[in-house]
Amino acid sequence: MMMLNFATTVAIPYTMTKYLFAVVGPTAIGKTALSIKIAQHFQTEIISADSRQFYKEMMIGTAVPDPDELDAAIHHCIQHISIEDTYSVGHFEREAITLLETLHQKHPYVTMVGGSGMYVDAVINGLDYFPDVTSGIREQLNELYTTKGIEALQELLKEKDPVYYERVDIQNHQRVTRALEVCLSSGVPFSSFLDKPKPKRPFETIKIGLSADRAVIYDRINRRVDLMIENGLVKEVEGLLSRKRLNALQTVGYRELFEYFEGTISLEQAIENIKTSTRRFSKRQLTWYRKDTSITWFDYKTPFKEIADFINKKTSH
Repeated sequence: MMMLNFATTVAIPYTMTKYLFAVVGPTAIGKTALSIKIAQHFQTEIISADSRQFYKEMMIGTAVPDPDELDAAIHHCIQHISIEDTYSVGHFEREAITLLETLHQKHPYVTMVGGSGMYVDAVINGLDYFPDVTSGIREQLNELYTTKGIEALQELLKEKDPVYYERVDIQNHQRVTRALEVCLSSGVPFSSFLDKPKPKRPFETIKIGLSADRAVIYDRINRRVDLMIENGLVKEVEGLLSRKRLNALQTVGYRELFEYFEGTISLEQAIENIKTSTRRFSKRQLTWYRKDTSITWFDYKTPFKEIADFINKKTSH
């Protein structure tokens, strides 16, 4: 494999194959650390595909890379928008593809990292396109979820789009809400927009997954949540109370502490609920990834040299 020195900007020949290294895996497994090692070794930059880390007001509860990690490699799409902004997987896809076009002009390799499988998949394979959401519908659906629970959203989706109701994870309120937004805005089923021809990307993708036994993953999650609390998560969430109905804040770590501030549960119970919800989230992540046979999996303790050798072999053809 030809190695280039990127101390100065180097124009990459148009005919050279461009690569995207996608680092995936369950939450708290060590994806950030691996992506930094890859970026440093291959002298390139990192695009974050963690949808919770996009928001500048959310730092502790989303495990944003710390200052040392951010200094270790150039990162993109981290804390670059506000929770007040309208931002979807479609926005991210367009932004990431434009960014990749720019980065691939000087780097043959670019790294993407994140546990948001839908966001990673959108960049790699393209996205089904949907009509714009009518103003106010998302807020109405969030209010319905808050007051009547996910069951009300499930019943509404069953009525508006029985086809998608049968295929979606109906316990994932964000997926259900997204489908209902499209149904209510367009007047036609969400499923009618799915499975259209996807664009061919001008790069090849190498997917690298980190894995561990479930007990190890759960232990790492529990320790991460304890560290978040120690680092000031409760205060961070308290500062967001006035905006708790925003869509970006309907997520693990924030939702549970909002309940604590509302007086419905104790702080100890909120912390335990965060751990439970995060463990459930990791199970959904693994379910998503198991469907993707193109991922090459490595144990989370695998020496970096072994992963680098694998990448070198894949890019040397």
